[in-house]
Amino acid sequence: MLRKPALVVLLLAVAALIGLPATGRSAPGAAHPLPARPVNVLPGTVSTDVHVKLQRDGGLTVTERITVPAGPPVRRAIPLRQRTGDGTDRVFALTDVRVDGGEIEIGPDAARMTLLPGEVAFDYTVRGAVAEAGDLQEIRWQLSGGWDLPVDRVSASLLAPQVPQDITCLAGPVGGHERCDRFEIGRTRQVQVLQFGLAAGERMDLSMRVPAGAVPSNAVTERRFDPVYAFSLTPETGAGLAGVALLLIGGIGVLWRFRGRDHRASAAATGPVEVLLTRADGTTAFASPDGVLPGQIGTVADERVDLVDVAATVVDLAVRNYLGIEELDGDWRIVRRNAPDPGLREYERAVHDLLVGDREQVLVSELAGRNLAPVREALYAEVVAHDWFTRRPDAERNRFWWGGVGLAAAGALLTVLLALTGPLGLLGVAVVLGGVALTSAARLMPARTARGSVLVGQIHGLRDHLRDVPVAEIPDADRDTVFSRSLPYALVLGEAERWLAKFTPLAPDGTPGPHWYAERGAPSDFARFREAFPAFATTLCAALGARRGSSGSPEPETDAVASR
Repeated sequence: MLRKPALVVLLLAVAALIGLPATGRSAPGAAHPLPARPVNVLPGTVSTDVHVKLQRDGGLTVTERITVPAGPPVRRAIPLRQRTGDGTDRVFALTDVRVDGGEIEIGPDAARMTLLPGEVAFDYTVRGAVAEAGDLQEIRWQLSGGWDLPVDRVSASLLAPQVPQDITCLAGPVGGHERCDRFEIGRTRQVQVLQFGLAAGERMDLSMRVPAGAVPSNAVTERRFDPVYAFSLTPETGAGLAGVALLLIGGIGVLWRFRGRDHRASAAATGPVEVLLTRADGTTAFASPDGVLPGQIGTVADERVDLVDVAATVVDLAVRNYLGIEELDGDWRIVRRNAPDPGLREYERAVHDLLVGDREQVLVSELAGRNLAPVREALYAEVVAHDWFTRRPDAERNRFWWGGVGLAAAGALLTVLLALTGPLGLLGVAVVLGGVALTSAARLMPARTARGSVLVGQIHGLRDHLRDVPVAEIPDADRDTVFSRSLPYALVLGEAERWLAKFTPLAPDGTPGPHWYAERGAPSDFARFREAFPAFATTLCAALGARRGSSGSPEPETDAVASR
């Protein structure tokens, strides 16, 4: 019979053989043993043992023992920049790096390793792994990942000054949420992790929390440009967009109300327009409303000087015997008949000087490259001097156009700043759109006076006159005068073809044309004039809007105002 000491020894030996605790049960609070597996049992795979210790200065000291299979060198990329969900990057740094059995190159975004077959020792310290998380601190690090070969087994342990809480271990594809095979707190209060079978490129991330103040926090975050985050629509950005939109719409509305809206004209002031007047001697004459001249009509009507306004002025000067127009083979000659006198407005003098000046004649084909700026300047000054506009419409339009460009540029800069610093990029976009809207609305900003508004109504009446007047009722003796005096106005209002057609039935073959138009040195008949005048007007507008190329041939003027 065995003695009691001998019996105890025998029981201990049997327990050791069958793998049971000596007491026959797990000790209270003890960890379940992690399953064992032979290292690198699969050919062509990597296996690693990782030991991590959280130091009291906040650094993570890491010791890795890596088994690299036979064959070519193995490569691994350790990410040092990881994206977070709030438009920032979590940035890590490696110090005190030592690799025995390979090489490492540390860049701003990743550390790239090249390891030779065999056993590799890799030691380093991680800075930036500890972040504040309310009343706790979170420690995060990627224990394995970035391999260009499959990983057969990762065994890891982590020791912290205080017992960790809320341990999370994720393994598998980057961005996935699959948990590691096994992770727990062991007898020594270490976190123990075990993972089998990671594919090439897959990772194993470990995060845990410790009480606040356990170690100094050293997490580093950097703002990154993430379009989805920078231009995200949230309740805050939505409210901001609504506020910016109301402010911009209200501002443009106020500007239009006080600067861009025409002064009202009473219906009695506009009234019917009578442009054919009967003199005391019984003759019929043409009289424009408010004494407006052809070039002024277009500027008042659309608030800008167009090429057709200048062309209509040329025809008007010919009708009034300051110029003559002669048709040639494929061209026209403009002849100087009388010098400017006090009866001409300043812009008419500018047109006369533009064409002939002190010369006797000029071909229309030679007008390319002439400077229209003095004509435009004088016409804009005219419409203000006649109290049709409170301010020059070109200056007013340019002021608001440049204001819109400046607002759009400021909005673009604001968009960049807001997008790089937070999720408020849409607010800057709203300011850009406001600038674009103001630029588009610039053409609406020139405001006519009450007198100018009356004239616009009268211009519509003049157009109706040109369309509806019974020309057959005009006395024969006055018909040529009424026709010629009205033609420049018809040209600038786009009614020239209709006006010519009205008089064609009243001009049988052989009827002389206007006195101011000749054909190859001889008076023209009306039929020829009726056919040639539209081509003359079109050619004149094209020549006035062309610039002289280096070869001497006319080229279209890219910044010329298009004719109507």
